[in-house]
Formats: sequence, C-alpha cells, structure tokens
Amino acid sequence: MTETKEHCTQKIDKEVLSKQLHQGGNPLSRYREKVLGRGSSLLQLLQFETAQILFANLGGGLGYLLRRFSLSSLFKGCGKDLILGKTIILRTPGHIEIGDNVAIDDHTLLDGGTGQNCVITIGNGSLISKGSVIQAKNGPLFIGDECDIGAHVIITSISAITLENNVLIAGNCYIGGARYNLDDLTTPIMYQGIYSRGPITIGANTWIGASAIILDGVTIGKGCVVGAGSVVTKDVPDYAIVVGSPAKVIKSRKE
Repeated sequence: MTETKEHCTQKIDKEVLSKQLHQGGNPLSRYREKVLGRGSSLLQLLQFETAQILFANLGGGLGYLLRRFSLSSLFKGCGKDLILGKTIILRTPGHIEIGDNVAIDDHTLLDGGTGQNCVITIGNGSLISKGSVIQAKNGPLFIGDECDIGAHVIITSISAITLENNVLIAGNCYIGGARYNLDDLTTPIMYQGIYSRGPITIGANTWIGASAIILDGVTIGKGCVVGAGSVVTKDVPDYAIVVGSPAKVIKSRKE
C-alpha cells in the first residue's frame, strides 16, 4: 500500500468463481461449503434445505413465522422480530449478524462470503428492500441502525463497507466494486487479479439517490445528498449535495 489515500491500492487475490464451484471435495461438500461455509455440518445443511423446500415461497404471516423459526439459528447472531421475505437467497449465514426488528424483503441475496474477514452486520430496525444484493466478498460489510436500502440495490464489499446509522439508499444503486489489472495483454483480464482503492464509508443521515454509483475508496460525510444517477469517485464532505458523473459538490446543506 502507498501512503496517500488518493493512490492507495490493495491487491486482492480473486479466484474465478467457475473454478471455485468445481474444485475440492465431492459435490455435496462443495455445495455445503459454498452455501453454509467451511465447518458447517450436514445437520445444518439439512436444516437449511428443509427450510428452503418447505417455506421459501410460502406467503402470508405463516411464511414469515416459519422462515424466521427455521433459519434464524443459522445466522452468526439474530435479534428479535426478524422478517424474512419469500425466496431469499442465503449464503454462509454463519457470517451474518442481524439486529432487532430487521426486515429483509422478497428475492434478496445475503452472502456472508467465505473469506476470513468476511462478515455482514445489519443494525437494529434496518430494511433491505426487494431484489437487493448484499455481499461480503472480501471484507466486512456493516449496515447501521435504521438504514433503509431500496429495491434492487447492490452492495459488494471487496474491501470494507460501512453504512452509518439512518442512511437512505434509493433503488438501483451500486456501492462497492474493485478494478481489474490490465497490464498483461496476453492473459485474459479475469485472470489478472483485482485491486481496491480502499474501504467505503457513508456517513449517518445521508441520502443516496436512485441509480447512483459509489466506488471503492470513497468516504461520504454525514448528512449528504447524492443526486440520482451520480457516480461518486472522490470523498464528499459533511452536508454536501453532489451530482453528476463524476459527482461534484453543487451546494452545502448548511448554506
């Protein structure tokens, strides 16, 4: 790593997913490790598969109750009154910790990752809306209390990602990412590895508009507004309103 934040990069070893799916052990062991993580038991796999077969698509209040009852013990930690929508996709729930009064809407993916540093924490009273993707690919992903994540949002922690309390994210946003190395013209890009410019932090009480993109290495201050469709590539000071691609400050909420 270099000294200055502007040029700080972190090299990340990334194995191509298609190879991960077909290497090591028998098919059942590979499936268990991919879905529940290393060290998971056959009993846990049976519990997970039973819940998926019987309750994943069950509607109404009974569906919510049975999914919570059958799946909550698989999480690293799970608070009271969890709401799990229909056809939620869980990966390595043992790396996912959920607070009280959290709601996860239908068709959402929660992937706790398989790396040593991978963990997802979702704070009290937070909502993750329909069709969103929350992945701890290579680092921790922290969602604070009372956050509201809109529909079809993708949050992927290649490095660490932190959403402080009361962050509002509109639909179709993308937060995360890394960059592929491009130096070797003779090797396919997917095999050259990736690097990250560092963690992402979004300060408390910030509003991210629809379809905005927040790239790696960015810190957004507290109380900010990011306009719809903006691409944030640099740090944003507290209470700033930014728009555009790349996003630029047009006003301060303090004015």
